[in-house]
Amino acid sequence: MTDDLPEMRASDAERERIAEVLRDALAEGRLGLEEFQERLDGAYAARTRGELVPLVRDLPQPSPDGGADSGLADGDSGPAPSPGRRRRWAERIGGTATSRWGVGIMGGFGRKGQWTVPRVFTGLGIMGGGELDLRDARFEEREVVIRCFALMGGMSVTVPPGLGVEVRGIGIMGGFDTSGSVAGDPDAPRVVITGFTVMGGVGVVRKLQREEKQQLREERREQRELERRLRDEERGRRREIDGSYDEPRGGGHGGLHGGTGTHGSHGERHHGDGGKSL
Repeated sequence: MTDDLPEMRASDAERERIAEVLRDALAEGRLGLEEFQERLDGAYAARTRGELVPLVRDLPQPSPDGGADSGLADGDSGPAPSPGRRRRWAERIGGTATSRWGVGIMGGFGRKGQWTVPRVFTGLGIMGGGELDLRDARFEEREVVIRCFALMGGMSVTVPPGLGVEVRGIGIMGGFDTSGSVAGDPDAPRVVITGFTVMGGVGVVRKLQREEKQQLREERREQRELERRLRDEERGRRREIDGSYDEPRGGGHGGLHGGTGTHGSHGERHHGDGGKSL
């Protein structure tokens, strides 16, 4: 990773490239879940290249030629998604919308889990708000629009890494989190978040899918179990080695007792001899 032109504005492709490096580091066990989430949030919130550099300075960043690459080369179109990710995105596009409205008046609404996002979803919050979780959702079309209207309230949209997002709403005494706008994977759906808020706001949060988190936890658990077994085996080998060194020492000690026995026998013979002389 280099510090060339640290004050230059970062592009969406550069942010996504850094996010890809972080995801690889998480999968390889180089980062924990909490640190990964912290760095990922920093990547999507970064304004300049200089803010991106520290996020991956201590992580390997493979380049097409096999060497280290900054991930910020001019004219780069961003990281290509893996075949598995392309397959997952293709499988998540299409279907019948399960919900087109969400209303929260002095309260809230939520959409999460396996639901299908419509071509246009409208959320309304008056002294309340809503939470939309798109991590496990399907999409009616490749491009969907989420319209958020909030008065003294707000809404939160949780999206998985790789999903394309564009935020362009208007806020009075509040606002829309435009730092959540990213290009996303080439084959991923695109979500446009728009609307109008007064004394409220709309935020975008990027998190791993629940199944990916669960898979990572299982991998970490298996890794810890393997390390525990290796430690137990190592301790067992050390005990065997220590035991093998203890055996000669025990034999020598027994020899001393044997010597004592010989001395006693010698004394007995001497006493017997004396008896015979009398």
